[in-house]
Amino acid sequence: MRRLLLILTLIFLSFGTYAQEEALRIGDILTVSLPGEAALSKDFQIDRKGRVTLPEVGALVLSGKTPAEAEKLVRERLGKAFRDLDRLTVVLKERRLLVSVLGYVKTPGPVELPGDATVQMAINTAGGLSQGAQLDRVQVRRGKQTLNFDYKKYLDSGDTSLLPDLQPLDTVFVPASPLTGNVQIEFDGRTLAAAGDGAEERTAIKVFGEVNTPAIFAYKPGVTAVDMLMRAGGVTRYAAVEQIRIINQGKPILFNLQNYLDTGDKAQLPDVQPGATLFVPKQMEEIRRGASTVYVMGEVAKPGAFDGKPGATFIDVLANAGGPTRFADTRQIRVLRADGKVEMVDLPRYTENPTAAPLPPVRPGDAIFVPEKMDTNEPSWLKIAPGRAVQVLGAVYKPGRFEWSDEMTFFDLIAQAGGPTARADVSHVQIIKSDAERAKPTLFDLGAFLDKGGDLASVPKIRAGTIIMVPELPQDPSDNKAQWTRQASDRSIHIMGQVGAPGRYAFSENFSFMDILSAANGPTSGADLRNIRISHRDDIKGAARVTKLDFTRYLETGDGTLLPRVKPGDVIFVPERNGDWLDQSKENTVRVLGAVGKAGRYRFSDDMSLLDLLAEAGGPASDAYQEKILVVNLGCCQEQARIFDLVNFAKTGDVTKLPVVRPGDTVYVPTIAQSDWKIFMDGVRDTVSVLSIFALIGGAL
Repeated sequence: MRRLLLILTLIFLSFGTYAQEEALRIGDILTVSLPGEAALSKDFQIDRKGRVTLPEVGALVLSGKTPAEAEKLVRERLGKAFRDLDRLTVVLKERRLLVSVLGYVKTPGPVELPGDATVQMAINTAGGLSQGAQLDRVQVRRGKQTLNFDYKKYLDSGDTSLLPDLQPLDTVFVPASPLTGNVQIEFDGRTLAAAGDGAEERTAIKVFGEVNTPAIFAYKPGVTAVDMLMRAGGVTRYAAVEQIRIINQGKPILFNLQNYLDTGDKAQLPDVQPGATLFVPKQMEEIRRGASTVYVMGEVAKPGAFDGKPGATFIDVLANAGGPTRFADTRQIRVLRADGKVEMVDLPRYTENPTAAPLPPVRPGDAIFVPEKMDTNEPSWLKIAPGRAVQVLGAVYKPGRFEWSDEMTFFDLIAQAGGPTARADVSHVQIIKSDAERAKPTLFDLGAFLDKGGDLASVPKIRAGTIIMVPELPQDPSDNKAQWTRQASDRSIHIMGQVGAPGRYAFSENFSFMDILSAANGPTSGADLRNIRISHRDDIKGAARVTKLDFTRYLETGDGTLLPRVKPGDVIFVPERNGDWLDQSKENTVRVLGAVGKAGRYRFSDDMSLLDLLAEAGGPASDAYQEKILVVNLGCCQEQARIFDLVNFAKTGDVTKLPVVRPGDTVYVPTIAQSDWKIFMDGVRDTVSVLSIFALIGGAL
């Protein structure tokens, strides 16, 4: 253990002796030790002004002094504040460099480095180089002195002798490449490298024209024209390689690259001098025309002129042109013959059935034109010729003009128009076909076909120029009566009278009488359901007939045969129940006279009784003589009168005592004041002649 301590002591003394010989520099770190004084026993760094600031004594300039001289100076200055300085020591602990890194680095500014640090370490401490830094002109500035060096060459070779040594307070400056311009933008190294590395040097070589990456490149001795073309990414497919221009020191040279590549003669390869210019012109294509030339134009990948060899087909020529693009309308390809004729080619149809749509032969001088696909959503309808268009109007979601093809059907066209709307009258679709100068409209019941099916031959055949009109159902007449005009009268049902919403309603063959009555919101409370009238429009010579309907009987029995069948053009009338009595014939009514609530004529049926009539007339009045109600029967064979005792009937309830009432009869209820009749009537038989009764009535009145 003692031997190890002895060895360490010798190493420390030898290092101290070595350090005593070197002068202190800015950035060095000193260790000051004075036992018993914690404020002095620590490390102090020499700042950028060469000073060390100690407690109690302030700043001391130690830069340029040896460690022994520094210790002596510190001892002298501390002696004014401290008495016992025998154990004071000042030792150089570490060499450090304080330099600045500026320019095109990521974090420019002052940096602190180890004492033996290099320029590369200084740049890395500053974050590294930024994209666009010019590496061949890096500078180290030391006071008024500037040291330039090629940092790129050092990176290529690794020769550290190419880098200058750093000293305290040096400034490493990295300039920006002139190619970055005057505006700071973000870019990658590949973009900057594509602009070349020649910057603004007079010896740089300029390469432009039909090359892939035109740029300015630094000149290197022995470089050739092919070398420079390769650095520029090579020539493009449009380059005129036989006409390359090279300007060497103001003298133009014509270089035929194609001839050089064919022969390999190095004598044809010109040297490139510093500051030379290389220009690759664009090849000017001549108009190609020959006895076997076929032209392909329009929406193909490679339009142009092609030599048509014998036996070449339409597909061969189109394939050599790269085939149709995704914008091509392959259904409308045109073959323009040399004699001026035009032939249409439907390529998709050929692919589906080659025998049904064979491709035309292609002969020399012909031109194949592939048009652009039409966008039917564009406002310009002129892109579709009238001879290829079909118009869809009315109640569809997308009415307009649509391009037509013979393999399409009526349903394809309706689907293309978005289908019928919710208010479309699909039962009366109108189809107008033009024939020369005359139009022929036809009707098609699309709704019935969709519901029940049918023969596909019954579906109308559509051709270019056809107009399809899908009518719209009228609005609710209670909301907007002006909409009635949209529905033709011969396709409507009229319902009037005592219904909730009288008016004209669209009719379908599937509708029944109940459907129409329900559409009109049904009968009102004052409707006379026993005498509904239906006026039918006869198809023969426009004649009409009327059907009477007792709707109450249908409601009682549920017999559907009682309901009449209605057709378009019919009229349904629901009369008022308490209508004018003059509207009723005397053969269908019964007269109720005398002391009743409401005397008058009342409609009578076989299922009614005298009690029903009295109730209909409001019942006997308070002064009615109810024991002698007179019923006068006017039958076909016999006229007679009978007396009815309502009070006795109310006590017994014997319905057999009710007199029979028939249409045309008269019921008379006398008053109490007329009870003198009782004396007279007691002596009269129950049955008397009609003429005698009328005489008695006349005498009483």
